[in-house]
Amino acid sequence: MKIKKPDFWDEKKPSLIAYLILPISKIIQLLKSLRKSENLNFPEIKTICVGNIYIGGTGKTPLSIKISKLLNSKNLKATVIKKFYVDQKDEQILINKKTNLISKINRKDSLDSAIKQNFKYAILDDGLQENHINYDFKICCFSSNNWIGNGLTIPAGPLREEVNSIKNFDIIFLNGPDIENKVIKEKISKINSNIKIFEGSYKLKNSYNLDTSKNYLIFSGIGNPKSFDYTLKENNFKVFKHFTFPDHYNYKKNEIDNLKKFAKDKNLEIITTEKDYFRIQEELRDDINFVEIDLEISNESELINLIL
Repeated sequence: MKIKKPDFWDEKKPSLIAYLILPISKIIQLLKSLRKSENLNFPEIKTICVGNIYIGGTGKTPLSIKISKLLNSKNLKATVIKKFYVDQKDEQILINKKTNLISKINRKDSLDSAIKQNFKYAILDDGLQENHINYDFKICCFSSNNWIGNGLTIPAGPLREEVNSIKNFDIIFLNGPDIENKVIKEKISKINSNIKIFEGSYKLKNSYNLDTSKNYLIFSGIGNPKSFDYTLKENNFKVFKHFTFPDHYNYKKNEIDNLKKFAKDKNLEIITTEKDYFRIQEELRDDINFVEIDLEISNESELINLIL
């Protein structure tokens, strides 16, 4: 979904405009609750859904990849399932580069394919709102620097469903810097005192190829650009300017040319995310670097033991 989130979504409290839109949000949630759906079970394979209720930028794709790699390292045949969207080829490329990927138009077909290929574990990147599948395990991701934004559902806020829905999940995963994690954990515990909470942070894998003494122009089209900015600054990069675009954005030649011209005029190096890099036409990638990140999970073994 190509969206650039409005600023009022991430304010600590709902603004006037959010309250004006709130009746539309309430109607949308009511219509969702009235939908009837079948209950599909897949006993031949263990299903682990890694999703979110905050739209975009919560780190579910890196976590899905990480869990798949950890399971495969234990010789437990695992694959990542990502519903096919034409405008999300960047994430499909990234997942396929790092682990197994099955991507079909609907998740049922993908699960059927995984069973035929004798996979024992299916990690579904997104899908918590697909209520007709009975997942064995549900993980809900949040970015620690956004949490639930203004706390309202779309379009008044950034939530796909009410925050109280976390009582239905098995694990909450907090991604990013530990800014207010203690406060967030207390709020989660008030909704679901039994839920397990894990934390993750991003580490650069290819920083040895990048010169931190130089000044950088950075650009990104991701759900949570603040996390990219923070990760670079945490690793001593000098960020002069950050240009942001909507999530899953398809860059045009003139936009890349303008970024390069700006960088040349200001004597800056250019860097972007790995996901954005592979979304750029190959012939336009000259003079652009990307950072490759690895997700580090606190209590990693405990998380895998819970899943197993």
